[in-house]
Amino acid sequence: MADGGEQYEASASALGYLFQFAKALHMCIEQWMSAGPDWSIAVEAADDIEQHVGSVTDLLQLKQRAEGVRLTNTSKDLWKTLRIWAEAAEAGRIDLDGTNLYLLTTAELPKGSVGFLLQHRDTGHRDEEQALTLLCDAAGASKTKSEDLRKSFAALAGLTKPLQSALLAQIQVVGGTSDIADVRTSMLRLAAVAAGHDAAKSFLNRLEGWFYDRVIEQMRTPGGSPITGVEFDEVFTGLQRQFQYDNLPIDRDIAGMPGKLSEQADRIFVRQLGLIGVGSTRIGYAVRDYVRAFAQRSRWLNENLLRAGEIGEYERRLVEEWESRFAEMEEELGPEATEEQKKAEARLIYRWVDKEARFQIRSGCDEMFVTKGSYHMLADERRVGWHPDFAARLMQLLEPAEAHG
Repeated sequence: MADGGEQYEASASALGYLFQFAKALHMCIEQWMSAGPDWSIAVEAADDIEQHVGSVTDLLQLKQRAEGVRLTNTSKDLWKTLRIWAEAAEAGRIDLDGTNLYLLTTAELPKGSVGFLLQHRDTGHRDEEQALTLLCDAAGASKTKSEDLRKSFAALAGLTKPLQSALLAQIQVVGGTSDIADVRTSMLRLAAVAAGHDAAKSFLNRLEGWFYDRVIEQMRTPGGSPITGVEFDEVFTGLQRQFQYDNLPIDRDIAGMPGKLSEQADRIFVRQLGLIGVGSTRIGYAVRDYVRAFAQRSRWLNENLLRAGEIGEYERRLVEEWESRFAEMEEELGPEATEEQKKAEARLIYRWVDKEARFQIRSGCDEMFVTKGSYHMLADERRVGWHPDFAARLMQLLEPAEAHG
């Protein structure tokens, strides 16, 4: 059985890919807030993260490690990164004149180590010549049995001296960098700026869902297109609009729910439609609207996106709009109406719900299934109905089943 330290290392390794996704999204948000649209970001393309801003390219290697781990001169993280960049530079896949190379690690940088000497110039510790000497010394003195390390040593040693120096000139090591938890905390703060403190988590969850799907699409497609500043702006600002005071988010997974009539056949709102002779195809559409509205309203409630009493006020409006039409239907039919006349008039009321009724829970939220599905939810509670005698008819239908139960 692995001890606690090994288990932590395994967990840190498993978090590596999630760390890349989170860091890439964090970079997108920062670019959106501080730069114009002339940028793009890709994950697992030329490097862990590849960023283009104007004519400048940034390649980032990310290493998340357990607390207390140090990046020494023979660390696999350091040499694996150097090998990737050395081989790319020798093959001409990296234009060193226009490319910055970043190694971001949660590990500590021991004083005087290669990583310490390759920090940003502003730290006052940068010394590329000494770093190269230490790298060559570490490779020469190492008696490692690791094939990967030996290949990494050879990759750096195989470069000409000028290319070695040019490579190190573009490398910047950032130690003690934020881990995935810290990155997400930072994104939550940025999301609060975009959508308000109360909605920040809900906003970020939706942005992450889109971003992760988009990155997977990019990674699965050969030569997949990176996320551009223009594309990100469209998604980010669109999501912002959904979280404004007069709006509510409509989630893609819910808006795509099909709804299955077979799973809802015994529900009261389905029986209500059966009472007036609505066909199975249209009942299927009603089930779809009901399922979507129920799921979306539940999510709004669970995420505290609705104001106190908002659902109750919305349903009051729906019921009152229905009441006036239902009362008019009863007046028009009179006491001598036949069953076929009753069904015909009832279908007109249901047609109004299906085709015309578009009462928005908020002025900016105009998704049709919210209104239609909410009416079906009310019909399921017997607060509204279509047939003039729906209350009595439903009682007759449901009493045997309730008595049996």
